[in-house]
Amino acid sequence: MLRKSLLCSASLLLAVACSAPPAAAPARASDIALARDSSIVQAKVPPHATLAALLRANDLAESVVAAIVQSTRAVFDPRRLMPDHEYQIARSLSGRLRDFQYQIDSDRILRVAYHPGRPDDSAFAARIIELPRTQVMAVAAGVIDRTTPSLFEAVDAAGETPDLAMAMAAIYGGEIDFSSDLQPGDRFNVLFDKDVRDGKVVGEGPIAAAEFDNAGRRLVAIRFTPDGGEPGYYDEHGRSLKRFFLRSPLKFEPNPFITSGFSRDRYHPILHIYRAHLGVDYRAPIGSPVIAVAGGVVLSAGWDGEAGRLVHLRHADGYETYYMHLSSIAPGIRRGVHVQQGELIGRVGESGLATGPHLDFRIRSHGMFVNPVLVRRSLPPGEPIPAADLEAFRALRDRDLARLHGHLQRPPTLVAADEATVEAGPQ
Repeated sequence: MLRKSLLCSASLLLAVACSAPPAAAPARASDIALARDSSIVQAKVPPHATLAALLRANDLAESVVAAIVQSTRAVFDPRRLMPDHEYQIARSLSGRLRDFQYQIDSDRILRVAYHPGRPDDSAFAARIIELPRTQVMAVAAGVIDRTTPSLFEAVDAAGETPDLAMAMAAIYGGEIDFSSDLQPGDRFNVLFDKDVRDGKVVGEGPIAAAEFDNAGRRLVAIRFTPDGGEPGYYDEHGRSLKRFFLRSPLKFEPNPFITSGFSRDRYHPILHIYRAHLGVDYRAPIGSPVIAVAGGVVLSAGWDGEAGRLVHLRHADGYETYYMHLSSIAPGIRRGVHVQQGELIGRVGESGLATGPHLDFRIRSHGMFVNPVLVRRSLPPGEPIPAADLEAFRALRDRDLARLHGHLQRPPTLVAADEATVEAGPQ
């Protein structure tokens, strides 16, 4: 929130106090009312407002409005005002504008100040003010159980944001299908950064280390940047957690699950006949994001009879994937376009021959449809860290896992600045 800037002048009152008769009792500070020489207006940007319209609504002269808009263009596009963002206008008691401030985002403020004595065309100067923030280390822990059966709900119960759940799902997307693989008793611990300003959390940094106990498997994730490479996540042995296929084609949703598996002879609920079901059905709400499980090229994107709206992708090593019954296809997804792993390609629907909202996901290998669940399980582990980087990786791994375990053993509290953290969630 923008801080109120009330400018006060006490010189006149001080002079009066000094010339008062000696017999008079000295006035207490609480009895002196300091005169304000400015007025402050604080409000939020209304929907569809422009900077000029906002200023006019606050009774500023047209010449002042034009000058502020002109000076703002040098540092910020005045057309990018966002509804519900805060702004502040400070004026002298005579009505002259002294200062205009607009909260661009959690890190920046646009400030336009009046400078008396300058020529009219430069009397207003605009600049962007960067707001400082402190980065502290935090630990979150959660469990999958009857009251928190999804990752989303477990992270929420730990007092953390959905962004943390999304980050975990992205890291473990090649190892865990969060729609079907979670089991009661699964646990996770996460070490990550939080950005704090004035005692409040204003953002989150990347996850540094994590552990996920899933159905008896302990999955460790360490963030590491190989020399000359890009940051990635690796297991405790230095093998990449990135897989050829993600384990789910649904971008993380709280409660999707598999309703029908791969079968060569399944009873069709609409046609009332037995025939092959060459994919896996995920039940999810209409509009749930559908993502590419691997990078590839779009072979087709559009209506395809019983499949409804369908996206068909070709990948390396003879693989193809199908995403059926979509409610919509993502903008830009058309034949010949290259897509990245995890890229949005459409949204769950019930188009074509479908009994309700779901995604029919299929994989074909060298011309033959195969069971998606078995294919993903059979794929090899990720690429290892280069030998030249292993020593640095092991040092980072040991340090961050020690921090993670150390914080989990402490009561939730603030610790020293060299190993700062914020309050941990339930364990």
